[in-house]
Amino acid sequence: MIKRYKKNEIDELADILKRDGVISVPTDTVYGICAQMNSVKAYNKLREIKKRSSTKPFPIMCENKNQIQDIAIVDEKSEKLIHAFMPGPITLVLKRKSEIPTYITNGKTTIAVRMATSEVLKELIRKTASPLFMTSANQAGEAICTNLDEIEKACPTLDGILEGSIFFNQGSTIIDCTLDEVKILREGPISIEQIKEAIKKNLKP
Repeated sequence: MIKRYKKNEIDELADILKRDGVISVPTDTVYGICAQMNSVKAYNKLREIKKRSSTKPFPIMCENKNQIQDIAIVDEKSEKLIHAFMPGPITLVLKRKSEIPTYITNGKTTIAVRMATSEVLKELIRKTASPLFMTSANQAGEAICTNLDEIEKACPTLDGILEGSIFFNQGSTIIDCTLDEVKILREGPISIEQIKEAIKKNLKP
């Protein structure tokens, strides 16, 4: 039985993450599992729990725009999308900062980033003092878990589960911002039309 935590027990969950543990948390889109970004040990444990290929990097959930800018290059186009849709159900693929450790992106030059969509997640990132690897709660290639019992069954070696509900019940919209024209990699709650409109509308005169 995996211990379940309430929203007022964030200190205990942050301690688990600081000790390289892996926990499940509700996000706005789906239930996720996460580990601190600044640890190879935590990264390897998350990959093991998820049974995910080492060639596929994990998205990173940041507390705010400053944290995104610490690990990724934010150009004018992505700045507009951050302004229009974050925090929200969107993941941006950006060029990574060259100084971040290569294990974080499996040596790739790009990094997928999200911004925490609830005060609880922001507090968790703040108290852990690290952005979080964040991936959907399921085994790689399996259906995404829709409740805490399914999470426990799919990922029995988790170090803890944060109770809470999700809103959209579908994965975030993923947008590749590294090309001349933005490209949608996964459909989600935010449409490509909304994306294009935000880029157009925010263009400087």
